[in-house]
Parts: sequence; C-alpha cells; structure tokens
Amino acid sequence: MNVLFLLAEADGGGGLRQIADTFGVDWPHLLSQVISFAIVCLILQRFAYKPVLRLLDERRKQIAEGIAEREKIRNELAQADARRQEIIISADSEATRLIDEAHAAAADVRDRETSKALAKADQIIVKSRAEAELEHSRMLQDLKQELGSLVVEATSAVTGKILTADDQRRMAQETLSQIRKAA
Repeated sequence: MNVLFLLAEADGGGGLRQIADTFGVDWPHLLSQVISFAIVCLILQRFAYKPVLRLLDERRKQIAEGIAEREKIRNELAQADARRQEIIISADSEATRLIDEAHAAAADVRDRETSKALAKADQIIVKSRAEAELEHSRMLQDLKQELGSLVVEATSAVTGKILTADDQRRMAQETLSQIRKAA
C-alpha cells in the first residue's frame, strides 16, 4: 500500500490517482482483498497445493516403479523364454540321441539274433546231413543184405539145390564186394 502511495506521489498525484478514481478503486478495500487473497493462497498452498503435489510426486514414483517392475518382469520373461527354448532344444537333442541309441541297440540285437539263427540253421543243416548220411549208410547196408539174400535165393532157385551156410556166406560176400565196387 505504501508503495502505491509513493508511486502516486512520485507521479505528482496526477496520473495514478486519476486512474484509480476513474475506476473507483477503494484503497482500504483493495488492500484488505490483497491480504485476504494472500492468506487464502498461503492456506491453499499449505493444505491443498502441497498435499496434491506430494500425491502427484508419490504417484509419479509409483508409476516409475511400475514401469521399472514391468521392464524387470519383461526381462525375466524373456530370460525364461530363452531358458525354455534351450531346454526344448536340449530335450530334442537328447531325444534324438536316445532314439539313435535305440536304433543302434536294435540293430545290434537284430545282428546278434540273425547270427544266432544262422548258427542254429548251420547246426541243423550239419545235423541233418549227418543223419541223412547215417540213414543212407543204413539203407545201403539193409539194401546190401536184402540184395545178398535175394541173390542167394535166386541162385539157389536157378541151380536147383540148396546151398549150405558156407556157400550162402561166400556168395553174399562176393555180391557185397561187387556192389561196393559199383557204388
């Protein structure tokens, strides 16, 4: 207020006072309104503006923390995804390795079983040949005996006499020796 009066007096009391009078400025009321406005501003600043600024600052901090947390979660998710991919690749390679081992083991078993089967087949063939040779020998022996008997009977029928046991033995041996030479 004193400043305004000093400005009014420095102006010579003319220009500022005249404008104030033209607009109907009542200096005591204007001064009381300025003081009231300053008090209201101080009260609003202390009880409204500062708490609102504090809330806004806290909200800014929460938003910043939320963004940082979101970035942290996004990074952890990316790392988890990378680990998942590594695990999948590792599991795939392990499964492929196990399948290859199973194929190799199956091939080994197949080869062993084939070898065993071939060995058994060879044994069966050898045994069959031995049995066939033995049976062939027996049949030849039986055939020789039968043939010898037939020769003796035929000879006795042709000669008309009964041969003695020595004659039959001698003729059987001769027949056998001739059959051996022919076989």
